[in-house]
Amino acid sequence: MSVTDLIKEKYGEAARQVASGKRSCCCGSTPSSCASGGDPITSNLYDELQKGELPDTAVLASLGCGNPTALAELRPGEIVLDLGSGGGIDVLLSARRVSPGGKAYGLDMTDDMLALARANQQKAGIDNVEFLKGEIENIPLPDASVDVIISNCVINLSADKDRVLRDAFRVLKPGGRFAVSDVVTRGDIRPEIRRNMLLWVGCVAGALDENEYRARLQAAGFEHVGIEPTRIYRAADALSFLKDKGIDEKAIGPEVDGKFMSAFIRARKPA
Repeated sequence: MSVTDLIKEKYGEAARQVASGKRSCCCGSTPSSCASGGDPITSNLYDELQKGELPDTAVLASLGCGNPTALAELRPGEIVLDLGSGGGIDVLLSARRVSPGGKAYGLDMTDDMLALARANQQKAGIDNVEFLKGEIENIPLPDASVDVIISNCVINLSADKDRVLRDAFRVLKPGGRFAVSDVVTRGDIRPEIRRNMLLWVGCVAGALDENEYRARLQAAGFEHVGIEPTRIYRAADALSFLKDKGIDEKAIGPEVDGKFMSAFIRARKPA
């Protein structure tokens, strides 16, 4: 099974869990930590005011590593695209911020997530939203059609990140902004973590080194690249997202202490 197929399967399962009234459990967490909301990557990302604006199923389906809507500068009238929109939480929050006159697109490749996102849109009563089916490596929008691209812990899952960044650059208008949350690494990471396919779904194995991420954005044409850590994971966090992955997490945990972090990544397409 390819990485893409595995991601579709696992995220589809997460969407079905939420639709049945359970918390989604995907991004490297164990079932017990997920049920208690203790996943070190996905927990405590949105404030109570933001949660109160949206259906519970949008909040429960959040599998991100940050809150790009809180950090991106969104303005009324702008067009926003969320790469890997999942249950739609960031799309719906963005749609409110670009209203009136703006629009938020959500792009996802998983049918169950798209169905959940559209149901959440209907519950929230938000009209300036459109969810699209597709892969983030091949965005189904015209050139220079988007003001801002956001994403929440999804680009690290792609096996072809350069293609993602090139296509993001393509659909942005001149002067458009790239403002995403993602998992990045700092320093050397053991090969067995990189090789473990299940950890791609857990937002860990596919993460780029922070300097490599910066270089790839610049190679795609972006300027003014900035990477701001928002949450640095310690050895205790590693015990959670490495558990049950065929790795001796107690031995490796101390070695990855401080080497994985969620970050807010900014860049701009030249005007």
